[in-house]
Amino acid sequence: MSVSILVVDDEPDVAEMFRQRFRREARQGTYVMHFAVSGEQALRLLADGIEPTLIVILSDINMPRMDGLQLLAEIRQRRPDLPVMMVTAYGDDERRRRARELGACEFITKPVDFDWLKARLHQLQRRGLNITAPGIRDHCLSRSCRRDSH
Repeated sequence: MSVSILVVDDEPDVAEMFRQRFRREARQGTYVMHFAVSGEQALRLLADGIEPTLIVILSDINMPRMDGLQLLAEIRQRRPDLPVMMVTAYGDDERRRRARELGACEFITKPVDFDWLKARLHQLQRRGLNITAPGIRDHCLSRSCRRDSH
């Protein structure tokens, strides 16, 4: 069964990198990749509905207008059980603290370890954690779910 992943990043080469790194999984029908270049576009996609079932959002923190932490706060209000992984080139303690306070499932420092990310996404999918499952937020906030550095 296919599931969706939404990647939010204002850098155009990020979408191409994710397409390349998830090419096999996309061909096999494991993941359907969706991309947004801004927090506003991501919120529009969420409002319109993403099919198949969206299991996670991967968002950059540093973006113009609405940054990733503002996006995270909006997602928590609209879809509190949807896991969100924050991705940034700047892994400072203040951003980590703020992301945790806002309910981020993971905090990933660039460059992304795609092998680790694929394993983590497989865990989310295997456990059946989806946007309608109760307890996702509690699971994602548990110590075993966080990833603070690469």
